[in-house]
Amino acid sequence: MMNELEFEKPVLELREKIAELREFTNTSDVDLSDEIDKLEERLEKLEKEIYENMRPWDRVQLARHSKRPTTLDYIDQLFTDFMELHGDRLYGDDHAIVGGIAKYRGIPVTVIGHQRGRDTKENIRRNFGMPHPEGYRKALRLMKQAEKFQRPVICFIDTKGAYPGKAAEERGQSEAIARNLFEMAGLTVPVICIVTGEGGSGGALALGIGDRIYMLENSTYSVITPEGAASILWKDASLAKQAAEALKITAPDLKDLGIIDEIIPEVRGGAHRDVVKQSEEIDKVLQKALEELLQTESETLLQNRYMKFKKMGKYKEQQFENVQS
Repeated sequence: MMNELEFEKPVLELREKIAELREFTNTSDVDLSDEIDKLEERLEKLEKEIYENMRPWDRVQLARHSKRPTTLDYIDQLFTDFMELHGDRLYGDDHAIVGGIAKYRGIPVTVIGHQRGRDTKENIRRNFGMPHPEGYRKALRLMKQAEKFQRPVICFIDTKGAYPGKAAEERGQSEAIARNLFEMAGLTVPVICIVTGEGGSGGALALGIGDRIYMLENSTYSVITPEGAASILWKDASLAKQAAEALKITAPDLKDLGIIDEIIPEVRGGAHRDVVKQSEEIDKVLQKALEELLQTESETLLQNRYMKFKKMGKYKEQQFENVQS
């Protein structure tokens, strides 16, 4: 994906102009400070107008940004003493999911997340962040280990979906995802899930059964991609923008629907602009959530988790009178 997004073009062009004027000022005797100040004021207003009025498709583009921070980026910023663990003890090690033990503010935790690559070579190695069954089984092994040693589990979600290839299906992709859903629902330790980029289908949900579910402001969470929905509904993937509007896949939509607990604000322009500041925003909700959940008894934790997912979704029951002929 190109780093330049369509809706950002006016902002990027203005930034480039400011950079050119600064360079000219530094390399010549001409002082253009007043012009630069005016352009910076204009940039501030333009950024506010664009980034505070983004449409769902704009957020989809940001969630897919090639420079968006990954699980390992956040682990580096938020945790100490991280030790990555590998393999599912059944088949092999899936690089599309990373996980291990670490400390968060001195508290031992287990951290698990989808991992994309930064370039073509790494993306191939990590299968573009789309896990095979062994990735989910590795995640489950680490979760059960966390339960054994009473460590909270923190999951970072960022995947287009589980890998749909023949080999993955042969090794039990659907079963691996279903097993994770079942086992996560019954974990006796706190589980915190954060959607940091794309939350796609069962591939995302397999790390998404938690006591707290958060989304970064410009992330998405959906049963299908906008392109996939457009292809099925209208037989035209080019209508993805309209599908994004209809699917209700953005953080504000899902907060209104009661699917997530809280929206984590993003750095203006997207999390990739400043991973340090973005990590500070995640840190705020993590600290609060762990303080609350670690004081909750296991039985209460399980009951609350059960009720949390039971209440998701709205429906109406309608009574029909029997009509006798």
